[in-house]
Amino acid sequence: MELDFIDISRPRSEQAPVRRRPASQRRPVNRQAQRKAVQKRRAAYRRKRRLLKGVILLLEICFILLLCFLLYRLVRSFSGGESFVQTFSSNREIIRQNKAEKPEMTEEFLTVNPYSRPGIELPKVKNIFVHYTANQGTTAAQNRSYFENLGITGETSASAHFVIGYEGEIIQCIPLQEIAYAVKGRNYDSVSIECCYLSEDGKFTDATYQSLLKLCAWLMREYKLTPDDLRRHYDEGGKLCPLYYAEHEEAWEQLKQDVEETILNTEAVFG
Repeated sequence: MELDFIDISRPRSEQAPVRRRPASQRRPVNRQAQRKAVQKRRAAYRRKRRLLKGVILLLEICFILLLCFLLYRLVRSFSGGESFVQTFSSNREIIRQNKAEKPEMTEEFLTVNPYSRPGIELPKVKNIFVHYTANQGTTAAQNRSYFENLGITGETSASAHFVIGYEGEIIQCIPLQEIAYAVKGRNYDSVSIECCYLSEDGKFTDATYQSLLKLCAWLMREYKLTPDDLRRHYDEGGKLCPLYYAEHEEAWEQLKQDVEETILNTEAVFG
């Protein structure tokens, strides 16, 4: 097939003239409008990129969560996945069997004041906190008096619902319907128990220990809690309180186990 040859080598003078509009008839160019249009397109492009990055990030998070879930299922399948269910069932059984009676105690409520008994309602109870007085050799009555005097001195804010003496006596300082100033950040959902002590290491006397078991068992019945809901002040902020049971983890675990046995053997303990 032959192609037609087109001659484009003609001189400019022989080419058809280009028609141009006169300057007066040309449409004026709005430079500002052009710049705004360009900026608008760029902004739209940036929005699309941000949206795309957000979608990608969301997909990555979902993938990580899915991976964590699969890993959890895998670990659970190899480490006895029934443990959580068993613990839950055990806790329900403890709550059901808890018939603990209110131990003998003296009600000596503090005078309402801003520093130790503010008179604010306690809306719920999720945990029971165990403390020690940090005042070796003092009695329950002396510690109760200290809380009472704070209403006069105003030197600090501190109190507890109960104080257990080293001879086992229990003094209730604040009604259970009100908060105590005992655990920063947890005063509105917990009950606190102060324990007196004689030994330098902070270990409770046997009389204090036994009264603590009975008091915890009864409070757990009142609020449908279990030994897993028992806390040290140490567990909320790291303060070494109660000293001995913060420094001896095995002693704390034994205390919780003893509370459970107290609940499950209510008749033997209180009979």
